[in-house]
Amino acid sequence: MTPLNLSASSINGTSVVNNQGENLGNIKELMIDTNSGQISYVVLSFGGFLGLGDKYFAMPWEAFTIDTDKEEFILNVSKEKLEDAPGFDKDAWPTNADHTYLNSVYEHYGYAPYWDKIHV
Repeated sequence: MTPLNLSASSINGTSVVNNQGENLGNIKELMIDTNSGQISYVVLSFGGFLGLGDKYFAMPWEAFTIDTDKEEFILNVSKEKLEDAPGFDKDAWPTNADHTYLNSVYEHYGYAPYWDKIHV
C-alpha cells in the first residue's frame, strides 16, 4: 500500500464514523511527541450539540483508518465503548508527561502504547 501523506491541518475537523456508519464526532487535534516524532494521540470531539457540551477523547492513532472516497476516518469503536472511555474536558487537557492516563487510553482500546514499541 502506498503511504498517504496528509497535513495535520487537513485532518483537523475531519468526521469520524464507526464501522456501523454512526457519527462519532470529529478530529480536533493531533498531538505529537516531539521527542520521537510519533503521533502521541488524536483528540476526538464527541457528543454535545453544535460544539457545545462536547467531550474530548484521546485516541490511539493506530485505531483509525481512512476512507479516502468519503474523506472521513473510521474508528472501530461502538458509541457505547466511546461513552465509557476515559475522556477530558476541552478546558482540562492531559498533561504532556501523563503516561498513566495515556496508558489507560491505549489499554481501553486494545493497543500497545507507541512508546513501548520504539527501539533506539
